Amino acid sequence: MTYQAPVKDMLFVLNHLAGLPEVAALPGFEEATPDTAQAVLEESARFAGDVLAPLNHPADLEPSAWHDGAVATAPGFKQAFRQYAEAGWQGMTHPVEYGGQGLPGLIGSPCSEMLNAANLSFALCPLLTNGAIEALMTAGSPELRKRYIGPMITGQWTGTMNLTEPQAGSDLAMIRSRAQPVGDGTYRISGTKIFITYGEHDLAENIVHLVLARLPDAPEGVKGISLFLVPKFLVNEDGTLGARNDVQCVSIEHKLGIKASPTATLQFGDAGGALGYLVGQENRGLDAMFIMMNAARYAVGVQGIAIADRAYQHALAYAAERVQSRPVDGSSRDAVPIIQHPDVRRMLGTMRALTEAGRALAYVTAGHADLAHASPDGEARKRHLAVQEFLVPIVKGWCTEMSIDVASLGVQVHGGMGFIEETGAAQYYRDARILTIYEGTTAIQANDLVGRKTLRDGGAVARALLAEVRQTEEALEASAHPAASLMLAPLRRAGSALSDAVDFILANAASHPNAVFGAAVPYLLLAGTTLAGWQMARALLSSVAHRGDDPAFHDAKIATAQCYALHKLSQAPGLAAVVLGAKDYAVQP
Repeated sequence: MTYQAPVKDMLFVLNHLAGLPEVAALPGFEEATPDTAQAVLEESARFAGDVLAPLNHPADLEPSAWHDGAVATAPGFKQAFRQYAEAGWQGMTHPVEYGGQGLPGLIGSPCSEMLNAANLSFALCPLLTNGAIEALMTAGSPELRKRYIGPMITGQWTGTMNLTEPQAGSDLAMIRSRAQPVGDGTYRISGTKIFITYGEHDLAENIVHLVLARLPDAPEGVKGISLFLVPKFLVNEDGTLGARNDVQCVSIEHKLGIKASPTATLQFGDAGGALGYLVGQENRGLDAMFIMMNAARYAVGVQGIAIADRAYQHALAYAAERVQSRPVDGSSRDAVPIIQHPDVRRMLGTMRALTEAGRALAYVTAGHADLAHASPDGEARKRHLAVQEFLVPIVKGWCTEMSIDVASLGVQVHGGMGFIEETGAAQYYRDARILTIYEGTTAIQANDLVGRKTLRDGGAVARALLAEVRQTEEALEASAHPAASLMLAPLRRAGSALSDAVDFILANAASHPNAVFGAAVPYLLLAGTTLAGWQMARALLSSVAHRGDDPAFHDAKIATAQCYALHKLSQAPGLAAVVLGAKDYAVQP
């Protein structure tokens, strides 16, 4: 089956939960009206469904291939990337002055979701390019911005992020790649980088590598890392491409999933050193790279939502067609489509509820990011930035863990047919499995949520969000709709559970750090479960208020929110119990 983007639900979230009208009122975003958003999303849906989705399964069977240092991407990818670039999708949220369209990230998020749902392997190339553009926009010199950003926005060139090395893994303090000053403002880069997404390919003329390396006199640890721009082909003063730089792709990985995305091992400096340019300040490379990493972490969270939705659509279509067994209620003497069986309906309902909850949480985060960037009020910018930064590790960690659960349920809906490759359900499960690993594992996101986002401000942002959750509880309590009362109790218990967990972390981090960080992942899952449930409660209230506009759509939203409350919010107290019990119970391997 093909992919049909859920444009109606996306627009509902943008307009009723994520604050698109408020974002459109910001300076520079005046064109981002609901009508503009609808037109952009509908066009994005056509491209995703008609161009990219048909390539997804064939590319899993015939993925990217390496030969003598060159990588040939999967059949159809080159043509699809040309269409993507020529239509201007790469520059949608980037500044007009560099050739972009200047739309807010809130409109870009659903388009990114569609791209990833249609073809996750393809979408990784634009994802990394967006991150490289953001890093250069923030930390690059005027000369680097002028020379490299425009061609990346047009899709002539693409970008990569080169962090880890064979001995380093996620511990960037162990990086050994070197940067030797030449004396004219350039550097010679040498070293090996692994797991470089789209580190080599045939989609674009040039590849802009952003590379972490150490200067000769750099201090040890992460405080001695600098960031360098190292192009695959050197760029002449007039912008034309010159000689091949001293960087080679020595192999690509053979992976469980996302097979069509080439994951490269790159060797810099075998012939004397790859020419590079400093990005930002010496020994402050992680500051600049974190800009790219945070953008990528949010984008990977959106990937989780995307693959969950694709798995749900696939399972729903199969369940509507697969005829097996008579219904348990005796309503038919003949076998019926399995979608009529209660447990299949439970699984499909859970898949939909989790996907829509993740979508709402991610788009709300994007709205905060836009407000943090463009609000004319300095205090408002700080407030929205703090909320966005708190939510990003949750979006990355919770939405990707959720995607594995949803993709697994999709296989289960298919039964034995889901365990074989021909039906396609297994590909979503395989593809989803990387999402909790790259751009920082779930534990890394959880440690960030505990250390930088909860402890650093004494729980201020966490408690501010919980205060908003309580306001939604009060609105549910005041509603006369019966669904509101069914949503209220689980949300109230979840909010109380998260509040207790925040208090526990604040009280015990100094005295019992191993216990607190050992419970960091359950804490993140609790925060995600609760805050996503809060968005589902807000969606329920909005659908109750607007039901007359589209009864079928809003009735489905109300039912989906209730499903989330029953099957997910009800788990929050159990997650809190794990966090609260961590101090007295040490897990032994």
